[in-house]
Amino acid sequence: MEEKLKRILAPVEGAPTDEEGVALACALAKKDKAEVLLLYVIEVRRNLPIDAELSAEVEKGERVLNQALEFAHKIGCNIQTDLLQAREAGPAIVNEAVERETQLIVMGVPYQEQFGDYRVEPRAQFVLEHALCRVILSREPLTRAVGARSQPRA
Repeated sequence: MEEKLKRILAPVEGAPTDEEGVALACALAKKDKAEVLLLYVIEVRRNLPIDAELSAEVEKGERVLNQALEFAHKIGCNIQTDLLQAREAGPAIVNEAVERETQLIVMGVPYQEQFGDYRVEPRAQFVLEHALCRVILSREPLTRAVGARSQPRA
């Protein structure tokens, strides 16, 4: 029996794949009338205090959240937003999911290659490995990926 969704966490970072993640989170939320939380994490360098005043980064985070919020409202989805500072985004996303008791994390992720092979970006990899709830990744299409080959390898 499937668990009814009450809360979905959708991390955003200002990437083209954010809209895909938000759209998927909203579509899934509508089915169960779940809450959607958009989360932007500012990664604070280790040589700074965790609560350092990073006005440029906060401004960027607020801009990204506002764009995602506008997109969500256009597709008829009511959401909450949150911006937080942490050393690394992956652990912050996992911790926020636990604190907010979310049943699902939905992330849009870019297509990335390393040494000619696809790899999941570190933030998403951490979430996949450590999240206590379900995780859905929406990878951008190869045709949109920067530097993508015109034909997949056989």
